[in-house]
Amino acid sequence: MTVEVILPCLNEEAALGWVLSRMPDGYRALVVDNGSTDRSAEVARDLGARVVHEPNRGFGAACHAGLLAASAEVVCIMDADASLDPRQLPRVTEPVIGGDADLVLGARRPRAAGAWPWHARLGNAVIARGLRRRTGAPLHDLGPMRAAVRSRLLALGLSDRRFGYPLEMVLRAADSGWRIAEVEVDYLRRAGRSKVTGTVRGTLRAASDMRRVMADHVR
Repeated sequence: MTVEVILPCLNEEAALGWVLSRMPDGYRALVVDNGSTDRSAEVARDLGARVVHEPNRGFGAACHAGLLAASAEVVCIMDADASLDPRQLPRVTEPVIGGDADLVLGARRPRAAGAWPWHARLGNAVIARGLRRRTGAPLHDLGPMRAAVRSRLLALGLSDRRFGYPLEMVLRAADSGWRIAEVEVDYLRRAGRSKVTGTVRGTLRAASDMRRVMADHVR
């Protein structure tokens, strides 16, 4: 089985070489360029990745564009900034392929100093605690590496196009009775500066989007 790996991308030229070189056999990279001003799209294409463009800025917009463009039965979504090792993708896909889970999230375990700043880890812990209460799923991380069946993800009807997209996916999956699981993955220092965890402002912006999604979900 070929697994398609959706890589939302905004100015990740420095990271893409390492990320794409570590794709396991049977995993096909789909880079979604979300308005990069560097050579990200060109680098990805030169390294053999399929590239699609999503002009509407937003993490969720890029993820969903990749989901629509993908064709594989099983898809993964992961950050393209070299903070996650593609060689660990089988950890999140195997329970889905084997029929043991419907959505698998990679719970980050920092392997380098400064990989996960305190403000980002704190915000994530708050969101994860809310998810456990809301869904009953044993989650401790929102999991930027995840896997599921593409057609079922599309059927969830995800509408957020910003940083709330990953959270909405878990909430809607839980409402639909999906079996949601978590596996550990290494978390490394990213290449370049993060748009989210690298700054307190970015973390607060992401947290605000997620609070909005959580509040909307209650209505």
